[in-house]
Order: sequence, then C-alpha cells, then structure tokens
Amino acid sequence: MTQAASGPSKARLLAIIATIGPPITVIGSVLVYFGWVKADAEAKSLGLNVALFGYTTQDYVRFSTMHAAIPLVCLLVVGLFWLGLDRRLSERLRDGRAWPKVRRIAGVAAVAGFVLAGGTLLLVLLDPDQTVLFAPYVVAAGVLLAAWAARLRRLAQAVPAPPVSIEQRAGEAVLLLGLVTVLLFWGAADHAQAVGQRIASDLEQHVNSLPEVELYSTERLAIGAEGVTEEALGTSTAPLYRYAGLRLLDLSGGNLFFLPDGWKAGSGTVVVLPNNGTVRVEYGP
Repeated sequence: MTQAASGPSKARLLAIIATIGPPITVIGSVLVYFGWVKADAEAKSLGLNVALFGYTTQDYVRFSTMHAAIPLVCLLVVGLFWLGLDRRLSERLRDGRAWPKVRRIAGVAAVAGFVLAGGTLLLVLLDPDQTVLFAPYVVAAGVLLAAWAARLRRLAQAVPAPPVSIEQRAGEAVLLLGLVTVLLFWGAADHAQAVGQRIASDLEQHVNSLPEVELYSTERLAIGAEGVTEEALGTSTAPLYRYAGLRLLDLSGGNLFFLPDGWKAGSGTVVVLPNNGTVRVEYGP
C-alpha cells in the first residue's frame, strides 16, 4: 500500500473514532454514575455509607443496566430514527429544488426543539418538586433537535454561507456535547435516586423474602438489634454462640450485611460483620 493510499484510510479511521468515541465515553460514564447514585441512595435509606459495600466500577455498571434499560432502548430507537431521517434529508439537499421545503422543515424543527428544551427547563425551575422524572432527558432531546435543525437549515441555504473553520466546528461540537452530557448526568442522578429509594422502601415490605441465616461464633458478638436472639451452646472452655432472626442483605467489599426480621427503614438496624472466617454462617430458605 502506498503512502498516498494509506493517508485517506487513516483519516477515515480517525473520523470514525472521533464520531463514535465521545458518545460511547459519555454513555459509559453515565452508566457508572447512575449505578453509583442508585447504590448511594439505597445505602442512605438503610442508614449506611455506600463506601461500606466496597462496590467496584463493574458493580455500578451492573446496577445501572438493570434499571436504565428502558431509557437506553428509547435512546437507541430515537437515534436510529434520527439517522434515517438525517440521511433522507441529506439526499434531498442534493436537489436544489428541495431546499425551500427542507428549510421550512428545519425551521419548524428548530423552533420545536427550542420550545421543548426551554419550556421543560422553565417548568423545572419554577416547580422542581412537581417535575417529571425524565425532564432532563427531554431538555437534552430539545437541544439536540434544535442543533440538528439549525445545521440542516444552514446547509439548505440558496446562498452559500461563509465557510466555517474546523476550530469553530470543533468548538460548537464540544459545547453541544458538554451541555448534553450535563443534562444526561442530571437525568441519571434523578432517575437513580428514585430507583434506590424505591428499592429500600420495597425492602422493608419484603425483608422476610431474604435468605434466613444463623450465625455461629466462638466469641460473643453482642448483636443488639431487635428480633435477634442469642443462644449459648458451648462450654466455659469452648464457648459457642448462635444468633438467629437475621436475613442476608448483601455480601460485598469483604463484609456481610444482615437485616433483622421485621426491619424498618429509618429506624431498623443493619448488622455488618467482616467476612473473614471468624463467624460461621448457615443459610436457610
């Protein structure tokens, strides 16, 4: 392969990377952030700090994919629709007779995007407590629609517009990507916090569905949670204590997390023990 032939190939590869790289990075960051906010909200509802669980980045992504599937699917569907529509309108731009129609469509779309984004943001600022959960996503959609429509209208001008430098295009892309990224993080935080609080609330009603456990220890653990019973089984020379009335909540970060039977959010106790082999755990149904 000659150097002249490899030049366009490298340029095309760099263009592809520049096109798909930022969206993938943003989506990955939003997934991690969503998982962390969800875990943090759930931990606070339990009266704990999320750091006690020792979750990893992979855990946060796993948490987010379980609850952010619907927004992601909607985003992909809208993206596919947008790609098809953009391709069709771009083909129409090759025919100069279609320019007036494309300009009208783009003008209406730009106004609709601006009204959608501005109106939703205004509602959030005026009454944040009554705002729908996905309001930041709606604002992001309006911003993208307005920006796309403005680009189409510029391309469909009968009189060619002054050429835009690469620096200006890059600046516009960075500002647009930054604004949309902030809105996505905002929406992910609201959604994840609601999910975490709902899970903690459901946990109170279904704590008895968690696996039942009995703890055996050669040292007295002195668990004071209401509903937990202690029974001495050993002798004075070989002590052994059994604790019943606990449910397994989680095993993470080198710790075991238990909830007592009848645990209540806001007032219940979470029992945390190190998973280092000093306590034997027997699991029930």
